[in-house]
Amino acid sequence: MTDSNRDPRHDLLTRLGPLLRAECAAEAPAAGVEPADLEQAVWVRLLTDPAAAAAPGATRLRRAVRAEARTARRRARREVPFDPTGHGPPAGTAAAGTEQGVEQTVLTAETHRALRAAVRRLPGRCPGLLGAFLGAGDPTYREIAGKLGISQGSMGPVRSRCLGCLRRMLTGEIAAPGPGGWER
Repeated sequence: MTDSNRDPRHDLLTRLGPLLRAECAAEAPAAGVEPADLEQAVWVRLLTDPAAAAAPGATRLRRAVRAEARTARRRARREVPFDPTGHGPPAGTAAAGTEQGVEQTVLTAETHRALRAAVRRLPGRCPGLLGAFLGAGDPTYREIAGKLGISQGSMGPVRSRCLGCLRRMLTGEIAAPGPGGWER
């Protein structure tokens, strides 16, 4: 094929391909799509729109990438994952509804309050040790040992005894595990 017979779309692909790949790689994570999918959608937009194909400079290409990324974000907010089990959408999705999300938040907070109250009723050093593990910030054994003034090597056995005591104390307060469940 000579240069005079060459399809203008071929020149478009070779000239703007690297820029389009770079723009799609930058925008895809925020849109929640794969860069190749975003790139394909932009090419379809550019090649089906006669005005875009006529003069698709770098600025127009960037606009097209951002427009497709916005479309992908809107689509992701509207779409609900398919659940073949029929249990409905997962909690926390937009389709789950605000009541279920609020209800789940309240139940989780109540569970945390009950756990902390049970930890406070434990004997000896257990409330301090387990309270430190439940505290904010995910502290290391070294930090907890320094805070409580106990050796780092004794923390594992003490933690194990405290968890066993908590387990025995809560056995009467919570339902027994169902079939297939296990208990230490």
